[in-house]
Amino acid sequence: MSDNKFLSTKTVSIVGVPFSGGQPRGGVEEGPLRLVEFGLLNQIQEMGWKVDYEGNNNISSLRPNQDPDVLNLKQPKYVSNVTHAVAKQIEERARQNKFVLTLGGDHSVALATVTGVFSVYPNACLIWVDAHADINTPATTDSGNIHGCPVSFLTGIAGSHPDFAWVKPLLKTNRLVYIGLRDVDAAEKKILRDYKIKAFSMHHVDRYGIGNIVEMALDHVNPKRDLPIHLTFDVDALDPSVAPSTGTPVRGGLTFREGHYICEALAETGLLVAADIMEVNPALESEMEVFQTIQVGCSLARCCLGESLL
Repeated sequence: MSDNKFLSTKTVSIVGVPFSGGQPRGGVEEGPLRLVEFGLLNQIQEMGWKVDYEGNNNISSLRPNQDPDVLNLKQPKYVSNVTHAVAKQIEERARQNKFVLTLGGDHSVALATVTGVFSVYPNACLIWVDAHADINTPATTDSGNIHGCPVSFLTGIAGSHPDFAWVKPLLKTNRLVYIGLRDVDAAEKKILRDYKIKAFSMHHVDRYGIGNIVEMALDHVNPKRDLPIHLTFDVDALDPSVAPSTGTPVRGGLTFREGHYICEALAETGLLVAADIMEVNPALESEMEVFQTIQVGCSLARCCLGESLL
């Protein structure tokens, strides 16, 4: 029996999404397999969970022959094909009352995770831990990389795009909170202000301390502590000294302990139903730094499932 308020069984469905199409740097598609090779499944089983694992290693077969830019976005058909397929898979696993742990891939995969989870838990809230807000729209993105845009689609702020008509605005802006922001585009700052989206930057973490920040975040999106929680954690939220092997590192991030505290505190609520560990890129940096980043990715995942210091 699980002590989770929404899950009746202690089963975790681990979904690997070896996908890099939402941004230009190769290697992030190797993240999920490296986390699994490091022993993540066994580690979680040793914590008393039953584990199902789907690696989705044939995902590249969804790449279209032609994929021109559409409305400024790069590889829109490939990103759409993959995220649409994975969204259905995640929805199915969540409907089976399993904890869904998704291993990315780049953060465009959140199109799939949030869609899948919120299809089953429509009143859920989303805690987005990241250096970046990922809320650019097709109109505001400078790079055209879709890993910087998923939140705008999930909230409906993006407007319509022919390749992403399937993405429904399941995420209400008052059910979204950011922790760890420190590299936010001017257009994104305006979106956060205009839509009154709650965001705690590293300045807030410094000012209030991580314990208070998690409470304040929950007070905003889950004031009665009775709604399901979905955590999506981009490892670039952590300082590069902690998790160097990621595509867009930014100095001045969360410490090792601050990152783990977020996962531990959310697991402690008994409300966490899904977690994403995103943007581990084993092709970047030295083998030692890759090992360090994979180790951190695994320990964050375990903390989401209830591992604690005592």
